[in-house]
Amino acid sequence: MKKPKTAKPLLRQDEPLRSRPRRRRDPAQPNLLLDPMPERIEPCLALLKSTPPTADDWHFEVKWDGYRIAVHIESGKVRILTRGGHDWTHRFPTIAAAALQLPVATAIIDGEAVVMDAEGRSDFSLLQKSLGGRSGKAVSADAILMAFDLLYFDGHDLTSVELSSRRHMLQDLIGTDRSDIRFSETIDADGEQLLASACELGLEGIIAKHRDSRYRSGRTGDWLKIKCVQSDSFFIVGYEPSSSGLGGLGALLLAAYQGDDIVYVGSVGTGFGEAQANKLRATLDGLKRKRPPLVYDGARKNVVWAQPTIIAEIHYRGWTNDGTLRDASFKGVRDVQDNADVYRIDESAGEA
Repeated sequence: MKKPKTAKPLLRQDEPLRSRPRRRRDPAQPNLLLDPMPERIEPCLALLKSTPPTADDWHFEVKWDGYRIAVHIESGKVRILTRGGHDWTHRFPTIAAAALQLPVATAIIDGEAVVMDAEGRSDFSLLQKSLGGRSGKAVSADAILMAFDLLYFDGHDLTSVELSSRRHMLQDLIGTDRSDIRFSETIDADGEQLLASACELGLEGIIAKHRDSRYRSGRTGDWLKIKCVQSDSFFIVGYEPSSSGLGGLGALLLAAYQGDDIVYVGSVGTGFGEAQANKLRATLDGLKRKRPPLVYDGARKNVVWAQPTIIAEIHYRGWTNDGTLRDASFKGVRDVQDNADVYRIDESAGEA
């Protein structure tokens, strides 16, 4: 009778950590030196445009509606960092657990943490609810990662590699049978037709990326975002009380950056439920101030002003002639650690 084979340990103490080679190495190719793994890489951000590019050197993806995160895998551990560099590993346990199952020793994956609705569309309000709202401490067991870029892989910095190759390696790494980490597919279609289809399906919009671009931090123009319904982040600078409104809120007053100052851009009175309105009012009452935090000569007189601390995500249909939001609807509150960009009027003119 043969003796049963004993399982070999996954790692030996005298060996460096390596992932299994994905294909046989060509002996004619030299072994490459390993690059140190960075603690953090500032994300590449998409520049807002009104229409998609038409040249052949761009590809398109769905615009996911969630929190931008970077998943760091190293030495059998995972760190999940927000766009602002805050560690949210504990808040996305399903994503962290799925990352540990990937066949790689070291990696940095760029993507979006999202919660899907019943129709399979990413829904920011559902994600925000699962995380407990602004500065909430809840753990989201519903969030998944839509991965769209690979910045570091098996000891090698890929930020200077062209996008098409980075995404090819990422797709090979993730595969097709994972539920909590999914590859953000490239959609081969005419940009205008794709945008129309996305809007018809109720998606937020599409992203265009230059196929040959290296990964550059900041808003460089290598990535573009084209939205169906405009959605941006604004400061809540106060509220108008109402005895008939949910939570006693008649409307939230909003502000955006203009240069180094903030300016009034209108109000929003729809889009929030009673529980959310109650929480918003309690938070704003804790931020009360006697004078407005901006120049205000509007018609509203019975305003409770607040420190411009809370950042709200707002849906709107455009701008009026007097510089206020048209058909605004409240979408949710951005967590302070998400490091969301507050809308800048001077930088965004002509793009929306």
